[in-house]
Amino acid sequence: MNKQRKPEWLKVNLQGAEKLTGIKNMLNRLSLHTVCEEANCPNMIECFGRKTATFMILGSICTRNCTFCNVTKGHTQPVDPEEPNHVAEAVQELGLRHVVVTSVTRDDLPDGGAGHFAAVINKLKETDVVVEVLIPDFAGDKEALAQVVNAKPKIINHNIETVPKLYSTVRPKAIYQRSLELLKNVKQMDNSIYTKSGIMVGLGEQEDDVINTLKDLRAVDCDLLTIGQYLAPSNQHHPVVEYIHPDQFEKYEQIAYQLGFKYVASGPLVRSSYHADQANNNLI
Repeated sequence: MNKQRKPEWLKVNLQGAEKLTGIKNMLNRLSLHTVCEEANCPNMIECFGRKTATFMILGSICTRNCTFCNVTKGHTQPVDPEEPNHVAEAVQELGLRHVVVTSVTRDDLPDGGAGHFAAVINKLKETDVVVEVLIPDFAGDKEALAQVVNAKPKIINHNIETVPKLYSTVRPKAIYQRSLELLKNVKQMDNSIYTKSGIMVGLGEQEDDVINTLKDLRAVDCDLLTIGQYLAPSNQHHPVVEYIHPDQFEKYEQIAYQLGFKYVASGPLVRSSYHADQANNNLI
């Protein structure tokens, strides 16, 4: 496939990039990672400016081999028992109002890292920040999931990522139905927690594929939704099959609201945590 030129609507305003230096220095001092940096998110400057950030716990090495992701794969790092304190300290220093906590997938840990997630959530709840978590599938372990649910973050996000027919090439170690079951199980365990999911487009799916996936998410009572353009981190990753026009994102947003989602962020540069604070404001 010939490499396509990025369209104008995918160009990012880099104004304010100088502010990132101080933030990165603080994160290094506390031995913290943000998915904003690890995944080369195009919205990093904007989100830090909105007092939101997404911390990546449990190290920076993933045990999965998803072909869309820029996070490093390989031998994992030991879990840092001080990480909950460090994340809370960073939240205070940055003056964050809404924090998203995510992680690499840790299939090497007995509970997939769920207990560590719970420890971070509990520490953050000692502050007045809104806590949202973006979790892996914990290999379908309901007891692991219950640890996160019982810590009672306001929002639990688990991304479906793509349509079923592309799982074998995009998420070869994941299972579409297992991801839906996770979202369903959260609601069954604690219906007061909002659930959220996200999908990337431009990977080779058709419109009907996306709409059917949105229907599947609503069938398990998923509340919040993000839809964004897939951008290949390198030539070694899954190629971009198509750049989706902004008008199509607007169409997906309208359809999603018609299906009953409480909040939808749909656009070329939208990522899982994009305007996460705005989604929370819509729930108040």
